[in-house]
Amino acid sequence: MNFEFLLLNVEHTFSYWERTAFVGHADVIIIGSGIVGLSAALNLKRLQPSLKVTVLERGFLPSGASTKNAGFACFGTVSEQLEYLKKSSEQDVLKLVDYKWRGLQRLRQNLGDENIDYHQFGGYELFMDGEQQQAEEAIAHISYFNQLFTQVTGSTDIYSVADVKIADFGFKGVSKLLYNNFEGQIHTGKMMRTLLYKVYDAGILVLNECTVSTIESESDRVNLTTSQGQFSATKVILATNAFASQLYPDLDVVPGRGQVLVTKPIPGLKLKGTYHFNEGYYYFRNIDGRVLFGGGRNIDFDQERTWDFGHTEIVKQQLIRYLDEMILPETDYEIDYWWSGIMGFGDRMLPIVKELQPKVFCAVRCNGMGVAMGSLVGEEVAELALHT
Repeated sequence: MNFEFLLLNVEHTFSYWERTAFVGHADVIIIGSGIVGLSAALNLKRLQPSLKVTVLERGFLPSGASTKNAGFACFGTVSEQLEYLKKSSEQDVLKLVDYKWRGLQRLRQNLGDENIDYHQFGGYELFMDGEQQQAEEAIAHISYFNQLFTQVTGSTDIYSVADVKIADFGFKGVSKLLYNNFEGQIHTGKMMRTLLYKVYDAGILVLNECTVSTIESESDRVNLTTSQGQFSATKVILATNAFASQLYPDLDVVPGRGQVLVTKPIPGLKLKGTYHFNEGYYYFRNIDGRVLFGGGRNIDFDQERTWDFGHTEIVKQQLIRYLDEMILPETDYEIDYWWSGIMGFGDRMLPIVKELQPKVFCAVRCNGMGVAMGSLVGEEVAELALHT
């Protein structure tokens, strides 16, 4: 007898107790327990406390990027704003910055700075030797963006030139340094733990290691087929960001893998703040006396357009090269951790918040800015689901 065959064909059955306490019909099921999904769940309970809300998560911990990102509480460098401005209107650029800025303030308000280890050390954009033209273009637009974004931050003291700090940080091969006074950093693990505690306190059920394979709308309910059995709800919210197109291939969301490392503690580390270079494709920061450094998907976009976690040797070697030659020159260090996260990208910069099919809604495509956008995106999709 083929025992493996029997295992694959045994249907998961739930007891009466499990069905009535865990997997019975829910008012709303949210797919994905990242920052967007949990923020949506909390807002649903805030708006209608009597709702039965269940969150289904495919991983042991939140999959994707919510607990695997770099913890940058940022709304963008001058170069990033310039790129947006070349592709869209001034109004759209301002709208995106406002979206991210309000999202960061909402995150801090909802969870508290201490609970997420928020620090506003500022952010820096680095220009290498040989990038004089790019640096000059960015510097020429500092006054313009400071005036434009005062509508968002209430201050014109946002971007400035900070070349004097190049030597202080110990960089080599860096010719220009721009500073953003309003950028910060957080501990995303603590952020997600705090979110989960709030979700549990609100009476929201989170079920892990439950992968959704199909979603079917009926007249009075939505049925979900999962790796753990059948679920049903009156409404469903899809909050899986980069993985959304696995269920809805027509969505303008493609995965982008970010590879990240963290060094062991470095005595006398000079870095303090968040740092970007090469149009934001590389990013690093201080954390607990260590350096966190990630990026490099621009080396091979096709290879990094994947739902698979892992690393490639070409990206690992490039990150190490930058550490050796530019960020930590003549400094002894050891790498302690490697990991990767999967982000969701698309042609447009704003997230997709809409109804996909009757009673099924989505909040996806944060374009690598989930920390900044996630709280607001979750709130928006919760309100859309309740009022549609």
